[in-house]
Amino acid sequence: MREWPESGKMLSWIIILVLKSDSQLSYISYMNVYLQIHPKDNVLVALKDLPAGEEIAFNGDTITLLNTIPAKHKFTIEAIAKGSPVVMYGVLVGKALTDIHKGDLITVNNLEHDANAFHDKDANYAWQAPDVTPWKDRTFMGYHRTDGQVGTRNFWLVIPMVFCENRNVGVIKTAFEKGLGFAPAETYNSQVEDLVSLYKSGNLDAVKTYEPHPTTHQIQRSSVFPNIDGIKFLTHEGGCGGTRQDSDALCALLAGYIHHSNVAGATILSLGCQHAQVSILQAATKKLNAQFDKPILVFEQQKLGSEFNMLSTAIKETFMALVEANKLERKPAPLSKLVIGLECGGSDGFSGISANPAIGHTSDLLVALGGTTILSEFPELCGVEQELINRCETEDNADKFIRIMRAYESQAESVGSGFYMNPSPGNIKDGLITDAIKSAGAAKKGGTSPVVDVLDYTEYVTKPGLNLLCTPGNDVESTSAEVGSGANVVLFTTGLGTPTGNPIAPVVKLSTNTKLAQKMPDIIDIDTGSIISGEKSIAKMGEEILDYVIEIASGNVHAKAEILQQDDFIPWKRGVSL
Repeated sequence: MREWPESGKMLSWIIILVLKSDSQLSYISYMNVYLQIHPKDNVLVALKDLPAGEEIAFNGDTITLLNTIPAKHKFTIEAIAKGSPVVMYGVLVGKALTDIHKGDLITVNNLEHDANAFHDKDANYAWQAPDVTPWKDRTFMGYHRTDGQVGTRNFWLVIPMVFCENRNVGVIKTAFEKGLGFAPAETYNSQVEDLVSLYKSGNLDAVKTYEPHPTTHQIQRSSVFPNIDGIKFLTHEGGCGGTRQDSDALCALLAGYIHHSNVAGATILSLGCQHAQVSILQAATKKLNAQFDKPILVFEQQKLGSEFNMLSTAIKETFMALVEANKLERKPAPLSKLVIGLECGGSDGFSGISANPAIGHTSDLLVALGGTTILSEFPELCGVEQELINRCETEDNADKFIRIMRAYESQAESVGSGFYMNPSPGNIKDGLITDAIKSAGAAKKGGTSPVVDVLDYTEYVTKPGLNLLCTPGNDVESTSAEVGSGANVVLFTTGLGTPTGNPIAPVVKLSTNTKLAQKMPDIIDIDTGSIISGEKSIAKMGEEILDYVIEIASGNVHAKAEILQQDDFIPWKRGVSL
């Protein structure tokens, strides 16, 4: 019998066998070389670059690799005839375009998207919650709102109702950020000034050899309002010129941001004649909370006249509102008040076996503690719909999920697209050949808990537990929507490196592999590559992530996206321009 290596040493070989329900990650890994994610799979994932001709021992068989297999990519364990299924994560992820030989590399040239059909809920779901004893009495320091929500940050918003007001928002942004000390450090301004000085001196050689010195970014806080984390400005390109559906959706999304636990109140700039009327926004906030009592300051340019008159009035009244917002202080709150968005972007072939299942376990822990999580990106649930349908607690939620998924796919096909076109060139290059492969891995972000609610775009979470939210796969549109639906922290996995952030919610970036974390340390908060190396289990990493979230939520730690002021915000336009 072999001895396990001493603790702390790199494993030169490893055999792991985890067989749970089909909804849970179960895999066999041999020698840190390759991985079979599910016993039903007829492909293996390379954990490192494997040369052509190498012989792979698997389940008593020998597989000779016919091609070089880059890390993150897949190769077959058996011959697969043209038109036959390729299975990964235990589900159908494509069908063979050609005869694929045993030991072949899976590519876009020999595999096309295919996925299992889905239908009505046909099974009850039993969930065994993880042990959460270590977190049972834990709290985080948050901002308690009158409606019972608890924020992880305390922001004031400045919002245009229509793109015509973006310039005016920019004027207020410059005035407040400089006046209150929220303006970012002018790192690159000084570089340009240095280059100008060298150029004016006639020293072109010095310009060519100029090497700037990197600076450390820091969170900018105001000495005037220490309890306010910042003023955020949600500029956008909507509000008029599109369909009424899109302007109504924009108002609903903005209402979600104003209602959000991380927001103290908002300043609204309106032109006056746009589709997205202030009255629609006000009705949307009342729909979210009939007793809505946050201050909303509205300034309509076509009523107030000159730009100077409107902006001067807006600045003065906003300043007075900040005085009140600054009176709120952090106080202890139960972890059940956390609402975590589960997001991915720039995914790679390791996403579904490291970072995604890790935050899936974090989701399960939080749900077991009475908290709330949000899984979105509906095009990236293609092929795993039946599992999610069967995890729905009610028939109504299952039916709603089916209805939204079918309508979304139909709409995409009506404009000559489809979910099968979802993988990006970067996804494909790093092993996500079909949308079904990408989706099977992306769904692991949702862990294993039951689905308590299904939300259409802009609907706000009201039930603790795992919620499904309809959004596109676009990173920023989806993250913007998760926060608009109540997420006060977002866990964002990436294999290629995506800087996405959000104006009002901390977005914690998790790398799927250590190489990325080392290459882009300015955007990565947590490295889950230790799962790939075998140093940590998925459960252990998920637990560490929850501990980190508590620190983020309390304001003790700031996400890299916050430090860089990566305030991305893009509403989803579901209609067409008119």
